[in-house]
Amino acid sequence: MPFEVLTMGRVGVDVYPLQTGVGLAEVTSFGKYLGGSPTNVAVAAARYGRASAVITKTGRDPFGDFVRSALDGYGVDSRFVGTSRIAPTPVTFCEIFPPDDFPLYFYRLPKAPDLDIRPDELDLESIGGAGVFWITGTGLSEEPSRSATLAALAHRAKSGTTVFDLDWRPTFWQDRGQARVYYAEALRHTTVAVGNIDECEVATGEREPHAAAKALLTAGVELAVVKQGPKGVLAVDRGGSAVEIPPVPVDVVNGLGAGDAFGGALCHGLLSGWDTRRTVSFANAAGAIVAGRLACSDAMPTEAEVEAELHGTTEDDDLQREV
Repeated sequence: MPFEVLTMGRVGVDVYPLQTGVGLAEVTSFGKYLGGSPTNVAVAAARYGRASAVITKTGRDPFGDFVRSALDGYGVDSRFVGTSRIAPTPVTFCEIFPPDDFPLYFYRLPKAPDLDIRPDELDLESIGGAGVFWITGTGLSEEPSRSATLAALAHRAKSGTTVFDLDWRPTFWQDRGQARVYYAEALRHTTVAVGNIDECEVATGEREPHAAAKALLTAGVELAVVKQGPKGVLAVDRGGSAVEIPPVPVDVVNGLGAGDAFGGALCHGLLSGWDTRRTVSFANAAGAIVAGRLACSDAMPTEAEVEAELHGTTEDDDLQREV
């Protein structure tokens, strides 16, 4: 059976401090979690019961073994997780200064294994048959991953739903101009684009949300989703219909996983055939839930948790009404 959600790109191990408001130089204890944005999106989608898999690579090391066992534990198919000899499995550290300061330190040099995905290694049948195929900007930053990502998009040819997470990480690129060239090529093959204001500016040159959404639609997508942080989310479709969703109040613990939770929930809504307002509202609430938790992959909510957040209830309240 085809996968409902198939993502491609970054993977690694997130090492998060178990102390907040403390710099890495002073931290004394850490937690280890599965990481990498498209990997977390697949995990989030699996939480909603979606058949999910990720195309990526690890190093030949114990952290690579951890990645596979973690994916299996979350119900994400690991058959497309290859092994590269070029470098160890990446590790990412962060500092946690709520509510809005979460510096990231990527240990991916000289090159991460997930950027060693090659076009001739792709299962094009699975890529073409997936309900949602999800790629990221990071996958376009270096060869051979760039060629592999573009080959996957060209083969898919906008069948089903193809999502481009703009995912701008400046440390992975030489400059914005280089990124914009490859972003433009990817946008021609995708049906949905998702990004925050900075990412939209890299892709289109526009920072004003409505102008950025219009530019993404002009570039080729059918739905543009612009995340505006404390101002909420804007979604505009090719027909010109615009939906603006206000932010969900949350006591932020760690904002790093919110975007991935948003992505997995967005996939679920698109696959469910929901309208844009319901889909983006659901995704927005999922992101808020994870922002209130420490980890990324471990923190992904269930559908019941998201619905409870949307309706201002708890799962216990729902159970009491059912009784």
